[in-house]
Amino acid sequence: MTGKGVESVSPLAIEPGDARYENLVQGYNHRFTGRPERVCLPVGTDEVVAAVGDAVAAGKRIAVRSGGHCFEDFTASPDIEVLLDLSQLNTIAHDPRRRAIEIGAGATLGEVYRTLFKRWGVTIPGGTCFDVGAGGHVMGGGYGHLSRRDGLVVDHLYAVEVVVVDESGRARAVVATAADDDPHRELWWAHTGGGGGNFGVVTRYWLRTPGVESDDPGALLPKAPARVFKRTVMWPWDGMSEDAFGTLLDNYCAWYENNDDAGSPAAGLWSNLVATHRASGMFGMTVVIDHDGPDAEAVFTEQYEAVVKGVGVEPVVHTREVVPWFSSWMPSYTFPNDPKGRYKDKSGNLRKGFTERQRRVLYRYLTDPGRSNPTTCVVIAGYGGKVNTVSPQATATVQRDSILKVVYSCGVWQSKDEDEANIAWLRRFYREVYAESGGVPVPGDVSSGAYIGYPDADLADPAFNSSGVDWPRIYYGDNHPRLQQVKRAYDPRDVFRHSLSIALPPQ
Repeated sequence: MTGKGVESVSPLAIEPGDARYENLVQGYNHRFTGRPERVCLPVGTDEVVAAVGDAVAAGKRIAVRSGGHCFEDFTASPDIEVLLDLSQLNTIAHDPRRRAIEIGAGATLGEVYRTLFKRWGVTIPGGTCFDVGAGGHVMGGGYGHLSRRDGLVVDHLYAVEVVVVDESGRARAVVATAADDDPHRELWWAHTGGGGGNFGVVTRYWLRTPGVESDDPGALLPKAPARVFKRTVMWPWDGMSEDAFGTLLDNYCAWYENNDDAGSPAAGLWSNLVATHRASGMFGMTVVIDHDGPDAEAVFTEQYEAVVKGVGVEPVVHTREVVPWFSSWMPSYTFPNDPKGRYKDKSGNLRKGFTERQRRVLYRYLTDPGRSNPTTCVVIAGYGGKVNTVSPQATATVQRDSILKVVYSCGVWQSKDEDEANIAWLRRFYREVYAESGGVPVPGDVSSGAYIGYPDADLADPAFNSSGVDWPRIYYGDNHPRLQQVKRAYDPRDVFRHSLSIALPPQ
């Protein structure tokens, strides 16, 4: 039964004592393990409606999980009583009526990429962690190694189906599209970067590139590369002075500052500079570009020469190869979960390269002799290009002038006893990088806020955010008030909430 007594089919519910329960309450980050009263495993939208309606009628706290890759406790908070596991909603199919590709919220990115490529030779510009769920990834914005060429995943979002709850407590499914005359268009807009767990339960998406009208599923989304130029470079920490590191970092960031034009051949190139801690012995950069893109080899060569100019430290590893995109590049770059991994990560967008002071902070922390975890790192990923051709108001993703995305990580560990020391170290590091803006990446000349797909609850805590700028502005900028209005319209009871959820607007 739903909250208003409408007959529907209830989903399978797993409760404590069931042999499956312990396997279903653990997500990616082992710092957080929920103890819900039941885990619901719906296989269709009607079952989601029933589960939500029953929970609301009973006054139970709900959370929704697609892939379980949340950095925080959004799906594992101790007060969650009903967990909706959407992993069975994993359909990937051509919808001829909507002329779009339907993707279930529970499909993993690996499933999505395999199906899109093998059936139709197309892809989406999403991330390379194959076990991330489409549900959370898409509504966070979704970016990856093809984003400079093809934009964000949400730039290809045509429609979304969401189970919402009205003021009376009635659960219902709504399909919201990008059509200008759609009465639910604002709900569609909110799911183009508004973050997960805010407005309802996404059950499925329909994707097609704007402006495309075709009955051919192979024409609805960007063509996947056949093969790519791939470069892997590793530099030794031995001999890497502060000046050498600073030169390398400056060069890397400057290349993106100088190559942000979506119409240039350079927009096809993406790289990831993963600066691991000195304890790892070396750190490196991966670069890829579609082999058959315009001037691909010349861009590929020029980027490397620009990055290494004046560094004066020879790589200990340098490979340059041409590999099949799907069979060789994609699986080589996915990150498997540590089966007992505990994590804390933070993020920031860059409008241009780090300041000299910030570079010195990065070097000092990455060479901190008191730190021994070799997986500690700062990841600086290519961004911009086609992403930056979209208006900040056209989607909920407001960061449309960034050139790089940065992730700060204290690495992975396995013991609860190490939580406090690891997290405290990362908090000090992040606070010092952004010391001039209250310890957080307040949008300004250099920074452009943070990515809601990498949520960090510290931004809502004045102990760690002394900027005087509320956390929603760091994630959503001027789009936040509009998101609050969508919240009012579709979740007036604040059923869907967590530590960084969109709040209802003031009355």
